[in-house]
Amino acid sequence: MRDALWKMPARAQAAAVRAGEVTAAELVEDHLTRIAEVNPAVNAVTQLLADRARADAAETDRRRAAGAALGPLAGVPFTVKETTDIEGVPTTFGVEQFRDRVARADAPPVARLRAAGAVPIGHSNMPTLILAGVHARSVLYGDTANPWDPKVTPGGSSGGDGAAVATGMAPLGLGNDSGGSVRLPASFCGVAALKPTYGRFAADHRIGPDDPSFASQILVSDGPLARTVDDLRLAYEVLAGADPRDPRAVPMPPYGEPLPRPLKVAVVADPGGRGVHPTVRAAVERAAEALRDAGYEVCEGLDMPRLGDAVEVYERLTRAEFATTWPLVKPLLGEGGHRYIELSMGGAAPAELPEYLRLTGARLGIQRDWAAFLDAYPLVLGPVFTDPPFVPGDESRDLESHRRVQNALRLCTATSFVGVPAVAVPTGVVDGLPYGVQLIGRAYREDLCLTAAEEVERRLGVLTPIDPRT
Repeated sequence: MRDALWKMPARAQAAAVRAGEVTAAELVEDHLTRIAEVNPAVNAVTQLLADRARADAAETDRRRAAGAALGPLAGVPFTVKETTDIEGVPTTFGVEQFRDRVARADAPPVARLRAAGAVPIGHSNMPTLILAGVHARSVLYGDTANPWDPKVTPGGSSGGDGAAVATGMAPLGLGNDSGGSVRLPASFCGVAALKPTYGRFAADHRIGPDDPSFASQILVSDGPLARTVDDLRLAYEVLAGADPRDPRAVPMPPYGEPLPRPLKVAVVADPGGRGVHPTVRAAVERAAEALRDAGYEVCEGLDMPRLGDAVEVYERLTRAEFATTWPLVKPLLGEGGHRYIELSMGGAAPAELPEYLRLTGARLGIQRDWAAFLDAYPLVLGPVFTDPPFVPGDESRDLESHRRVQNALRLCTATSFVGVPAVAVPTGVVDGLPYGVQLIGRAYREDLCLTAAEEVERRLGVLTPIDPRT
């Protein structure tokens, strides 16, 4: 066991520490060694917190020696996206201007993971300010490589966490998702990820003293990445719940009432009928067969209601809000970093106030229609990305490439817009690259998504950790 601690799942790592089979210090040191070995090849961990992680591990070992009860993540290392505060560490967002912006306190999800015994081992890379694209490339830290093949992106915006978890630098990563930003790196790096229901996890996404505007409040959800769905479940149980620091977080129980069996799963292989690559469709079909084998009632040939409306309203709301700050933000993005947002704007004028208010009302109608669909089909199986992984930066190359990437993300975009949960899970490797699917559920029924994803994983296997391939 001691020769390969970093290969173990998070749950097994914590159990070994609690049982005294290994010390937290040994566990952290093993991961630090792994980071030293592989991070130069993938550039996923940006700010390594080695001394701090060692100190946290030593404290865990002192508490165990004193007979104290240890938490469910005792000694388990985790990475944290450069957007999310770790007390005493700069939260850089990947830009030079924020290099010295030291966090005064842990963000709520970091605090919850630490309270459960987990150890932050480093910040992780992302696109500059989350705005420079879908590929994890920042002005401050450069490019993160996909450990399966550096010719394709690891995804984003939580690409650093995806690559770190896939290569064994940490068993857990903490990212955030406003349209696929944990699910896409999970799919491209061969790991699992959870985008929770809006309000399930407490968060703090302020940059400075002011809270973000409406769209950023309702679209962005912090979420974990892990190599196994069981580790996602463990992180979910720790992260769920109300917190006075975030009035949006609700005191819903993490597990809902059992539903009548067999549970219906709507298969949405080609969301909106806009096309899906044969390899991606095959991944959905493999997952559907796994769920059928597990006893689910798999319902083929369905589609989400008003998918096109959801994507359009998402884009118009965010464009209207972002237009007001773009002149201040653009200079921070570095050479070429502005292209992704400007392509997203498409030269269209932002919505004026009457239209903006109408769009906020349209969201509720779309949510209502999705709720009715999910009442009939408690789970939806679909692609994370309807195309294979793409070349780094392709989303910002030109308008055609940009639209292709945005179109391929449409189910992720709509799911974030509506605010329901989704779990990304791998389905296998094709031509040397991992592929995955997502399971979408009713609001606050992450448990249904996790259980279904576990059934897929049980039949199709776990793909990581892996050594980076060059």
